[in-house]
Amino acid sequence: MNDKNSYWKQNISLITRCLLVWFTVSYIFGILLVDYLNLIRMGGYKLGFWFSQQGSIYIFVLLIFYYAKEINKIDKQYKGA
Repeated sequence: MNDKNSYWKQNISLITRCLLVWFTVSYIFGILLVDYLNLIRMGGYKLGFWFSQQGSIYIFVLLIFYYAKEINKIDKQYKGA
């Protein structure tokens, strides 16, 4: 029973971290800080615009791959237990 609780604790921690990064990039950078980030240019575009239109999508896709890699590690760790 302790292994199940520990497994889910790590799983929820991983999900929480991924959601925190996603929230930061999509909401805080893409909406709240957009005016400040628009002062910086990236590839000819304003950085706030980039986060709103492209960056949040790229980060979301990267988070999917990160989650898959990390949950596989967690699954392998508890498979033998």
